[in-house]
Amino acid sequence: MRYKNLVINDPEELMFGLAPKPVTTPRGLVIGGGQVYAELNFTLPMMSINHNTLGEVYSHYREIAEGALERAVHLNSKGVVLEFETLLEMTKTPDIGVEIVKIMNEICERYYHKYGLASEIRLTPNDLREFERPAKQRSSAWLEPMMELFERGMMAGGDLLSIESTGGKEVSDDALMMCDVKGVMFALSVLGVRDMQFLWHKIVTLANRHGKIAAGDSACGFANTAMVLAEKKYIPKVFAALVRVISVVRSIVAMEEGAVGPDKDCGYEGPFLKAITGIPISMEGKTAACAHLSPIGNIASACADLWSNESVQNIKLLSGMAPTAYFEQLEYDARLMNEALRMGKMHCQVLQQLLVGSDVYTDPQALILSPENVIRISKELIKGDSYVANARNGALVALDIIEEALQSGKLNLSEMETNYLPIFRDDLNSIPDLESDFIEMMLPVLDPGKFILSEYGL
Repeated sequence: MRYKNLVINDPEELMFGLAPKPVTTPRGLVIGGGQVYAELNFTLPMMSINHNTLGEVYSHYREIAEGALERAVHLNSKGVVLEFETLLEMTKTPDIGVEIVKIMNEICERYYHKYGLASEIRLTPNDLREFERPAKQRSSAWLEPMMELFERGMMAGGDLLSIESTGGKEVSDDALMMCDVKGVMFALSVLGVRDMQFLWHKIVTLANRHGKIAAGDSACGFANTAMVLAEKKYIPKVFAALVRVISVVRSIVAMEEGAVGPDKDCGYEGPFLKAITGIPISMEGKTAACAHLSPIGNIASACADLWSNESVQNIKLLSGMAPTAYFEQLEYDARLMNEALRMGKMHCQVLQQLLVGSDVYTDPQALILSPENVIRISKELIKGDSYVANARNGALVALDIIEEALQSGKLNLSEMETNYLPIFRDDLNSIPDLESDFIEMMLPVLDPGKFILSEYGL
């Protein structure tokens, strides 16, 4: 592992809009340099994507970009990021994804030259490998269109490069439903780490070749899946909180391979990555309610550098199109944080305390995201000699934090939730330090038909 010391050791320094290693984009956004920007995430309404509907598809994305940037000008925005998360057909047929990037980039250029509005496109192809079972992470034919979209899409105007990679998901899906901590650990700290090393070496190489920004990954398919399952009461909240912490060790591999941020919003591992690496981060919270409900609406913005939503469909609301309305909400949140930054450290601390305090003891998933607890957990996530040991140690400290909050009476959980705590602790304590020992422990109890060892270099 590359990181052995935290870049941010003081919780007071883990602040929105400020990152030790800010990223400057081609049109001049300085992300993490003292300003919070809105990052708008959007998608199509329910419709088919085929040869006959491509004109309508392109019109939707043109309308989304125009609507958001026009509203940004009216609100005197200092800058905006448009995140283009591709849909399946747009990655399988890269021509479609590339054309959408071109359409949106032309609008970004026009608003930049006409109004001085700086905007950037985050290009996020979806991981097609997920649709094969068992997944062929290294030999899949779907890797070719994915990487083609990355390369041609960045040349068409996608300056920030991200993905929600899915290495290990074929194991984690069952492990999540069974509340199997060791299964999740294997999926993320063994399979996920190895896949991240393979995939992000490719992405960073392409980004460096074309002068683009390798931004970061998201454990959305793991940690956010756990959060949504917990919200539906299918699994315990405490388990979802542990999955969030464990996911950090696979997401940090993007930085070890050369990604510089801002990381992608929807895994919520950003605060830990910021503390460990110093990169700027994107986060989502209350304005993600268009796509999923969550218990971390305010605390998520405590140290955000980009403030995002989740995929909002391009549908008509009373005020206008939904992406434009969501941009306005994001922009007003960013404006508040930027005013605190302008007024100085004391005002930033007060605002952050309010954002944290309003959520922190309402749910264990919020509890682990307070700056104080992020620093405490992050120290454990880097001090070991393997990704496995680090993930285990981080999760154990997260358990300590949850139990301390319960004992103090600040956090209240149902008996069903608290009954799981000693079970999870015993499972975590049984995990050895060495990856090789952990693999030897896990292979006999995992379904060999679920994954292909050689696809992870095992």
